[in-house]
Amino acid sequence: MTTPAPIDLRSDTVTRPDEQMLAAMATADVGDDVLDHDPTMRALEERVAQLLGTSSALWVPSGTMGNLIALMLHLKRGDRFLAPRGAHVLNHELGSAAWLAGGMPDPLDWDAGPGRPTAEAVRAQANLTMAYDALHTTLLCLENTHNGAGGAVVPPHEHARLAAAAKELGLKVHLDGARLWNASVALGVPPAALTVGVDSVQVCLSKGLGAPVGSVLAGEAEFIKAGRRIRKMLGGGVRQGGVLAAAGLVALDRLDALGDDHDNARLLADGLVEQGWQVTTPQTNMLLAAVPDVQLTLQRLRSVGVLAVPMNGQVRFVTHRNVSKSDVEEALRRIAGTGA
Repeated sequence: MTTPAPIDLRSDTVTRPDEQMLAAMATADVGDDVLDHDPTMRALEERVAQLLGTSSALWVPSGTMGNLIALMLHLKRGDRFLAPRGAHVLNHELGSAAWLAGGMPDPLDWDAGPGRPTAEAVRAQANLTMAYDALHTTLLCLENTHNGAGGAVVPPHEHARLAAAAKELGLKVHLDGARLWNASVALGVPPAALTVGVDSVQVCLSKGLGAPVGSVLAGEAEFIKAGRRIRKMLGGGVRQGGVLAAAGLVALDRLDALGDDHDNARLLADGLVEQGWQVTTPQTNMLLAAVPDVQLTLQRLRSVGVLAVPMNGQVRFVTHRNVSKSDVEEALRRIAGTGA
């Protein structure tokens, strides 16, 4: 019996570059990015800065490195920083915020909805004091969309209130916008509408957009100049980086296609509900399913070639550009046969 090809819904990072992207990579105009600033890398950074409403930007190999560079620049050793509970910088970056950036993380509860703290929570938890032995809160880290909350979106008015509260308290603001493109498309607003008031923002090119590698850290020129030095310190300097940047430029031409992924996530959610599953209504390209036994459910899914991952005690499914509507419909047929 022929084993059906797997339908990979583990993450939007599993995509593979298509022929157009591979051709752009193969023909990229390149130089030594460490010595001379590779021309294609420069073009990508300038384009991302324009999209995000900042003056400058820096390509980095990963979102984790982009976030770490920002935290290393914003924090002094022992400073407290606030972030929504379950944020990527808290739970999925190997403790580098504390280990390498020297920050003391303090999670904010989701009192405004999934993945979303209120400005009042920021004010209350900053706990500013002049006592010499007290923690000094200096940074607010936001995340849009919030991965751990199932791709939940922070709308522009809430983001603006959070950034304003931070500024009132004298805090810097860093935005982990790994999937900010998804939030932008879901809300129908430009990406820059979701970066108002931030001092830095990181966006990913390999989540959803289909580039094989790369994120971009954006901010003001002096911040990015300092960030380039930290990137080199962390081993993130690349030579002929234009080969990778070319993929990023092609990826940025595909922002609108993220809407198809959102549609497919809703199709998947509706189909699972019809089969009796308890799932969140997806706001973007992710959905979380509450099941009695996560590992048993994942095992049953794998047995029929549907791949998913655990997330916060639930099963997470992620749609992406390499999963079509017909793939989602096929996944639902397979799932129906498992009794999962």
